[in-house]
Amino acid sequence: MSHWNTTDREQQLQDMFLWRLASRSYRFLCFLGKGLMVAIILLGLFYLYLQSRPLPPPDVLTSTSIYDDQGKILNQTDPMENREYVKLDQIPTYLKEATIAAEDKSFYHHYGFSLRGIARAIFVNIREGSIRQGASTITQQLARNLYLTHDRTWLRKAKEALYTLQLEIHYTKDEILEMYLNKIYYGNGAYGVQRAAQVYFQKDVSKLSLAQSSFLAGIPRGPVYYSPYEHYERTKTRQRHILDLMAKNGLISQTEAQEAKRTELVITQPEKMNQLQANYFRDYVVQAAIKQYGLEESLVLHGGLKIYTTLNQNLQQNAENAVRHYLSRHQKLEGSLLSVDPKTGHIKAMVGGKDYDTSQFNRVFAKRQPGSAFKPILYLSALENGFTPLTKIMSKPTIFQYEGKTYQPANYGNQYPNRAITLREAIAKSDNIYAVTTQFQIGAENTQLMAKRLGMKSQLKATPSLALGSYSVTPFEMVQAYSTIASGGIYRPILGITKIVDRDGTVLVDTNQESKQVIRPAHAFVLTKLLESVFDSGGTAHRVQQMIHRPIAGKTGSTDWDGWLVGYTPDLVTSVWVGYDQGRKISNWEGKLSQYIWGHYMRDATKRNPSSDFTPPEDVTGVYVDEASGFLTSKDTPNARFEYFVRGTEPQIAIPENKPIQGPSWWDKIRSWFD
Repeated sequence: MSHWNTTDREQQLQDMFLWRLASRSYRFLCFLGKGLMVAIILLGLFYLYLQSRPLPPPDVLTSTSIYDDQGKILNQTDPMENREYVKLDQIPTYLKEATIAAEDKSFYHHYGFSLRGIARAIFVNIREGSIRQGASTITQQLARNLYLTHDRTWLRKAKEALYTLQLEIHYTKDEILEMYLNKIYYGNGAYGVQRAAQVYFQKDVSKLSLAQSSFLAGIPRGPVYYSPYEHYERTKTRQRHILDLMAKNGLISQTEAQEAKRTELVITQPEKMNQLQANYFRDYVVQAAIKQYGLEESLVLHGGLKIYTTLNQNLQQNAENAVRHYLSRHQKLEGSLLSVDPKTGHIKAMVGGKDYDTSQFNRVFAKRQPGSAFKPILYLSALENGFTPLTKIMSKPTIFQYEGKTYQPANYGNQYPNRAITLREAIAKSDNIYAVTTQFQIGAENTQLMAKRLGMKSQLKATPSLALGSYSVTPFEMVQAYSTIASGGIYRPILGITKIVDRDGTVLVDTNQESKQVIRPAHAFVLTKLLESVFDSGGTAHRVQQMIHRPIAGKTGSTDWDGWLVGYTPDLVTSVWVGYDQGRKISNWEGKLSQYIWGHYMRDATKRNPSSDFTPPEDVTGVYVDEASGFLTSKDTPNARFEYFVRGTEPQIAIPENKPIQGPSWWDKIRSWFD
């Protein structure tokens, strides 16, 4: 009896224990289930939160490239990050697979984090007592490069984890890989795979072989440590390791791996810093893209655009050399040069100052008084109003009366012929009395209108001093006006951009050049032939004749603060200005440096082209005239000159027989040469 009771008691205790164990297990499982459910809900809410929270725009800033008129790279908007964005389908499969094998073999199978990598990193960091290693999946590397610094702190790691999750939520794996390959740094100034391919192999990325792809894939792990220029064998060893990984993962065969290992790679030597950067022109192009064509500034600066321009690198080099040669010895003296093809309106060279690093102010767009360089605009209007090359006006000290006021201009150095001179002589000598008298005869309003017709935008007042270039305009406007004259009276807006393409190949801007005949070709041609006298012996720019031996036309200009020469051949219009930025007066010699710069540049710019003359239009006629009397004569007559006229305005009367005409004396000719 006692024995039975004891056994029953033990069974009862055992059942009670099992019941309690089951009860506790049940409660534990319920708690665990509830906790798991709460965790799932919290994770779901967290996922929804991350999904609803927009990521900052991907900071894959890509330099906009600027190309010259031959399609060669000229400059970039952001040389600090030399990058050219390419789509994933333009990147060879070998390079994508090599990158994944080298950096993150499970890239397409995880959600931003590698558990094995995390475990390894935790072990190393605990052992070292600080953050020494990260679990760098491709997505994590992209998050860090896009949004964060590279400092090793727990806060940065937490932010990196959040950004990594958001990248995985908001982008596909292919999109993440594309951003990564375009963002990552490959050393030696190469950001992104396209620039890396160009820097190291001078190839488009799409043309890379397996050997080249696996070689590049190893560099981002340590762009300095694996620099092909400094540590080629080290980089080659890493390439072999990557090829072995690719073969092990079944991405390539062992035969392909061995063949790629044996391939001798020719690495392009580091590019020398391009001395020709045309920085003033680059700034002009950027501003034109933004202000003239309405593109967003961020897109222009960092959108990876391709801007095709009109600039010619050879002419730009000539321009920079000429400005530097004559102005580098003058500490504060500045200058500008703008050169344009009159047949197209295309800018071929632009120099906004002698040293961009010292001053980024582009003096091509600085308003200055043009002085006598403005006179061709006046005389073009005069030709339309009945003047001819033989029109004579008395040049002597003169006081002009207008609107109850007086105006008394003076010739340079107070030198006056004290006789009637022709339009040709007035242009060659830059006679101020002739110019002001002309304007009083034709009306200042006509000069105003002519400037606008030729393309000038600045405000010009209809006052007597307008004839002498007293109102400030820019060298850009001067070239626009002269280009219209040089093109036979056809107005074509000056431009520097022909096309802008985004990084996807979409054409954003395709310039459609407008043109308009604003001046009769005959008047433009006659004026051009008159402006040739400026470079003849006795002309104000006669010294240029010793530098360039081909038909040239143009006009000098001088004020107390400015020195100008604007002139052209049939194919090139160029303006040169010299002066000081701070209103300091220039000496006569400093002002004449504009002529030397112009001659130096135009000589070098045109020496590769055959010499050509200005072609007369149909409604122009040429006859021999006697310079002193203006009568018709033969070419064998002393003082005879072949002169062009708008048809119908040429002289009709020949020199009377047996009536000699006395021209300038030999002393007058010698004195005029030195004036």
